[in-house]
Amino acid sequence: MTTGRPDAAPLSELEVARIRADFPLLGRSVRGGRPLVYLDSGATSQKPRVVLDAEREFYERHNAAVHRGAHQLAEEATDAFEAARATVAGFLGTDPGQVVFTKNGTEGLNLLAYAFSNAAAPGALDGADPDWARRLHVGPGDEVVVTEMEHHANLVPWQELCRRTGATLRWVGVTDDGELDDRAARLSEVITERTKVVALTHVSNVLGTLNDLRPDSTVVAAARAVGALVVVDACQSAPHLDITALTATDSGVDALVFTGHKTLGPSGVGVLWARRGLLEAMPPFLTGGSMIEIVRMEGSTWAPPPAKFEAGVPMAAQAVGLAAGLDYLTEVGLDRVHAHDQQLMGHTLDLLADRPWVRVLGPEPTHRRVGAVAFVVDGVHPHDVGQVLDDSGVAVRTGHHCAWPLHRRLRLPASTRASFGVYTTLEEVDAFAEALDRVPQIFGMAG
Repeated sequence: MTTGRPDAAPLSELEVARIRADFPLLGRSVRGGRPLVYLDSGATSQKPRVVLDAEREFYERHNAAVHRGAHQLAEEATDAFEAARATVAGFLGTDPGQVVFTKNGTEGLNLLAYAFSNAAAPGALDGADPDWARRLHVGPGDEVVVTEMEHHANLVPWQELCRRTGATLRWVGVTDDGELDDRAARLSEVITERTKVVALTHVSNVLGTLNDLRPDSTVVAAARAVGALVVVDACQSAPHLDITALTATDSGVDALVFTGHKTLGPSGVGVLWARRGLLEAMPPFLTGGSMIEIVRMEGSTWAPPPAKFEAGVPMAAQAVGLAAGLDYLTEVGLDRVHAHDQQLMGHTLDLLADRPWVRVLGPEPTHRRVGAVAFVVDGVHPHDVGQVLDDSGVAVRTGHHCAWPLHRRLRLPASTRASFGVYTTLEEVDAFAEALDRVPQIFGMAG
């Protein structure tokens, strides 16, 4: 449902070569002339020329404050900004009125969390639909549920919401093989009649685990059964999968975020999508210009969403760049992108399986993973592994990847992660494995 067509063909070598030619940075060398092998797309993706050109053209030809001036440049800037919103809406399979531009995915999640805590303020929910108002009110005795595999961006805001409101944070655990512990008996203890929010990642940024978020999946169905709002962090899935099923009318998902810089777009722009009724009921996170309807000295009223959540001059050039990046992914075909990712994933797991001194984290089946492979070399710190790879021109991520609790659950201080993009090649995975073979040589391990 959210993993693309099972019969989609992976990208051919020629297709990937053509794609790579669109990404200027991939042609550079590092560390004394070594070809760059970029396997850190889970942290941030590289940008194709169409994205760079879209931003540059906006600044060179249309730059003006959006939704303000009546002159031609302001009109052009506003049209470009709203066209970008329409592109994002198309990418998500939804309506532009449900798309809020944010600084990044983290801000989108904070916007949601603060809306819940702001809902308790006197008058904050005046005029809101009673059902949405009830669901937005969080206080002592209520509970918020996350999972043990969350990025800090989908954990800390909910911790803070509970601290501010007196609600209790609970979480779904992770099994030893990197899956959610969603057994019915266990889940019934975590998601209860007191649960107001269930926030979880679509794809783990560490383990690559693809969580089942279909309407009848155990977690989503349990949340729906008690009337809890379901919030999805799609930052790791949006660059690899067709996620339109998550925004469908009957999906069971109420809000979703993703970030531009991981989906071939610029830094400084992200997206919050939410149900129209939720957006209409939510109190704003930021206030000021552009998000207002009427302002008097005695008080103000808010513009309808999405403007209600976009105070100040927006990131117009970045939104235009993001639209170009999403168009690029759409043109390649997200089913093909996913098939390519699965090919890379299978090849990587096969190569690491041939190296008994490497321990891969997360689910074993390739189809249960998306985008990333984290691993450890027992007896060697992940930072040292990363340094060895970097010396060979291979860029990976080391550390806890903003997922400290998950690493504690796995009884690890850190891990090394290789992650893929639409431009990653099988040859780069081979180069990664070859560079990794230097680790036992350098550290005197039995290879």
